[in-house]
Amino acid sequence: MHQLFVRLRGLSAWHVGLTAILLGLAPLLLAAPICVVDDAQRELCLAAPAQRIATLSPGATELVFAAGGGDRVVAVVAFSDYPPEARALPSVGGHSRLDLERLLTLQPDLAIVWGSGNPAEQMAALEDFDIPMFYLEPNSIEGISQAIERLARLTDSEAVGQQAAQQFRQGMAELAEQYREAEPVTVFYQVWNRPLMTVNEAHLIGQVIRLCGGENVFADLPRQIPRIDLEAVLMANPHAILAGGMGEENRDWLTEWRAYPGLQAVQQDNLFFIPPSLVQRPTPRLLAGSRLLCESLETARARR
Repeated sequence: MHQLFVRLRGLSAWHVGLTAILLGLAPLLLAAPICVVDDAQRELCLAAPAQRIATLSPGATELVFAAGGGDRVVAVVAFSDYPPEARALPSVGGHSRLDLERLLTLQPDLAIVWGSGNPAEQMAALEDFDIPMFYLEPNSIEGISQAIERLARLTDSEAVGQQAAQQFRQGMAELAEQYREAEPVTVFYQVWNRPLMTVNEAHLIGQVIRLCGGENVFADLPRQIPRIDLEAVLMANPHAILAGGMGEENRDWLTEWRAYPGLQAVQQDNLFFIPPSLVQRPTPRLLAGSRLLCESLETARARR
């Protein structure tokens, strides 16, 4: 009888131990996967929040930091210069040509992909290594806020992400209201100089021009970033010319337009420099770029 009691007591202890282990694992077993739909309309599901993120465009780097996941970023690409902390992170090449070997050694558990900017063949190679990939390419003002919110979900930083997204929404809404009835100003926005390139109305910059009360003289062109010729700009004769340049302080493109004194924009000195990183990256800094763009067009109105 004593031996039977000992066996039963041992069995009971074993059950108690097993129960304790299962109770400890219960939160993990019951936790639902984190599922988010990306801009390629693909559903990505993670078993747990991402811990080691590779951002494959400068814009993606900014968005992850804005969403509160900056401390999880382990790899960036060239020109990932904002926020300043990003400059110290390991670079894995340029967005158009990645150093895949270096990227893989950093062991990312999530890659934020620029669909139209990262090479398709290299993205296919990453998929072969079973690295979860989230395609991100906001193409609207609201899309930027939504991108922040989705990234915050993937990095378990939703409180930070929701606050950043809402601040951006509110700031852009206030600008839209401020310039809702502004007098129209015809605008040429220069994306590149050789070849000469601009944006149409569907492009994010085109949307900002419209929000500020501008009329993009190339709004109706079919491509979002069309090539044009000099004669087309001279014929359109815009009231204002906006340009970035090949750097944050490079105003050479605007200087070149002074060779055409017949242009209204030149006659009225409506040649405005917009730092490219403020308007050419789909990030929360677009709010600062939009304010600058709107102020430039307001100056052009006052000079008529």
